[in-house]
Amino acid sequence: MNDNIKLSLVVPAEAKTIYNSWLDSKEHSAFTRSNVDIEKKVGSRFTSLDGYVEGEIKQMIMSKQITMSWRTTDFPEGSEDSLLTVSFENQGSSTKIVLVHENLPEGDGKKYRKCWKDNYFVHMKDYFSL
Repeated sequence: MNDNIKLSLVVPAEAKTIYNSWLDSKEHSAFTRSNVDIEKKVGSRFTSLDGYVEGEIKQMIMSKQITMSWRTTDFPEGSEDSLLTVSFENQGSSTKIVLVHENLPEGDGKKYRKCWKDNYFVHMKDYFSL
């Protein structure tokens, strides 16, 4: 059985700002402190974390949600892509970001939970606090 994880973070910025930053290569690179190539278009391919992550944007709901296929270079050969849904919920002048990450390789949920916290959440809090 594959692993599923759910994480959330409150960031001091509006949902629209974070949503647009997630879908912009320059901004996404800045808040992850890594190379990211992404395009704001359903069906487009993306890479993140210096090529460690790749996938495809499956759905976008303006300023509310991004759904994408997602895999890392660590996924076992022949394994399916995972599914990542990133939701943005306005909370006054801040935004609650909720990540639901499904279909991760069995036993890897804890590893990817740490990856999200270390490579995204820590840096996003700093970046959007400026």
